[in-house]
Amino acid sequence: MWRATESWIRCCRPCEREVTAVVREQLGDLVRTHTCGALRDVDVGKQVVLFGWVHRVRDLGALVFFDLRDRYGITQIVARDDGSLFATAKRLRPEFVVAVVGSVEMRSAETVNPKLDTGTVEVSAVEIRVLNEAKRPPFQISEEAPVSEDLRLRYRYLDLRRTRMQRNMRLRHRATSAVRRFFDEQDFLEIETPVLTKSTPEGARDYLVPSRVHPGEFFALPQSPQIFKQLLMIAGMDRYYQIVRCFRDEDLRADRQPEFTQVDVELSFASQDLVLGLIELLMGELFEAVGFGVVDAPFQRLPYVEALARYGTDKPDMRFAMVIEDVSAAFTDSNFQVFRQVVDSGGAIRALPIPGRGAASRRELDDLVARAGELGAAGLVWARYGPAGDVQSSVLKVAGESDVRRALELAGAGKEDLVLLAAGDGLVASKLLGQLRLEIAQEAGWRDPKQFAFAWIVEFPLLEWDEADRRYTAVHHPFTSPIDADLERLTSDPGAVRAKAYDLVLNGTEIGGGSIRIHDHKMQQRMFELLKILPDEARARFGFFLDALEYGTPPHGGIALGLDRIVAVLAGEPSIRDVIAFPKTAAAVDLMAGAPAGVDPKQLKELRLRSDG
Repeated sequence: MWRATESWIRCCRPCEREVTAVVREQLGDLVRTHTCGALRDVDVGKQVVLFGWVHRVRDLGALVFFDLRDRYGITQIVARDDGSLFATAKRLRPEFVVAVVGSVEMRSAETVNPKLDTGTVEVSAVEIRVLNEAKRPPFQISEEAPVSEDLRLRYRYLDLRRTRMQRNMRLRHRATSAVRRFFDEQDFLEIETPVLTKSTPEGARDYLVPSRVHPGEFFALPQSPQIFKQLLMIAGMDRYYQIVRCFRDEDLRADRQPEFTQVDVELSFASQDLVLGLIELLMGELFEAVGFGVVDAPFQRLPYVEALARYGTDKPDMRFAMVIEDVSAAFTDSNFQVFRQVVDSGGAIRALPIPGRGAASRRELDDLVARAGELGAAGLVWARYGPAGDVQSSVLKVAGESDVRRALELAGAGKEDLVLLAAGDGLVASKLLGQLRLEIAQEAGWRDPKQFAFAWIVEFPLLEWDEADRRYTAVHHPFTSPIDADLERLTSDPGAVRAKAYDLVLNGTEIGGGSIRIHDHKMQQRMFELLKILPDEARARFGFFLDALEYGTPPHGGIALGLDRIVAVLAGEPSIRDVIAFPKTAAAVDLMAGAPAGVDPKQLKELRLRSDG
């Protein structure tokens, strides 16, 4: 496996002989017979050879017990007072790398460990070889010890030894394998697209790579393979996928990575329904493959506008039933002037029913009002039914019982529910209640990480107005097709045009987004005009792609799924950093390798660059 080149062999053969001699002296003729997670009752009496890391040591004087760990599990080893073997056992420390030869024995009933798969057996050692010693780690490898994230990332190679991280890496592997099996069965081709490509800034900033051969010119690392996968459709590769690394130089955000992995999918002659149905099948197979059971399909579909109104977000958590309702009609003729004026001016009164919280104490109600203030609300109103079926509310005296009762009815509130009301711009009110919805559900334990709820968000706006630049920008990207029924609005009311775009949401996390693409070069030119991308600029940035569109482009569409996010949800991890082997911090820094870092001035000179430092 090491015969890469003849020059390598000539250079390294002496070193190879020396290293091999050391390894042979340590290992001898030992060959691993079992992993540390494999032994069971049926193995009692067998002679075994195990390799691994010392997890814990318990010295009882006449006996030494230690746990031996590898990525498959843990096995308890017992060393009895027996000369040199016992002396070796007594000098063991956590994270020493050792080989153990011994026989499998049953544990006594009182020493059985039900937390381990191997917990009914142990290995009585007849030989222990220390293959390598270890410094004392900066934190315990055992799961019991809490460790700061910065310390974990600085010593990531140690953090990855921990049971939790090894479990997450196995889960990621199974998920990745399931994705590949699925698309292979669906007759997709896995095709690699360029990593060094042209900068086409639209959205996040590109990571730029200077060219030594072409001074003053730069490659860009891909934010996504978007243009190339569309070119593959033009090329007749009608079903493409790729598990691909992408790069975005974004502003600092808590749970984003400058490099991330997505499952990139594109297919020709595809309707929106076809793409969504395909991904639902993928999710079903993926969940089954990693042991999370059956996925209920088809997934619920919510228009973007409805998602914002009813959940306060385009990433709704559908694991619990709290839905925001519009109760403006209860206050159109109200004596409560604050609400009436909001309705008269075109605003809205939105209501959030909270199941089973009708008996909330006054202190709990005051805390909710205070929290709304922290979130920027000018005020928050509560209402509920009293024990006798009467109506209670923080504005009962000014609004009157009939108006409050009507609001409770429109909100669909039951006798044991609490209703929160917010007034103002409809979207702003819904966003406030949507945030409270999530916080209340989290506190109540309604966001069960072992429960999974999918939803499609569809009918996104095609464009949004950028007041600073005085122009429209693409909500998704400039290659997204408008909905056919809205084509006439492209001229008269571009902001009202909906897109053939869709996001997949799982447990309140966006795990994928895609669209049906523009396949007609005239429509693509029209889109650039709406975005105020002038013809010369469009030609400079996308010329090769615009040329390709004129050579018989099939209708096509696709999606990009965030592999890191999917695995994080499956693992119950709040951060994608815990499902990536070597992530960056929230500040986009590699604490382990010390990147980014300065470079040798000689390298800058070769690239015709200079440092301002």
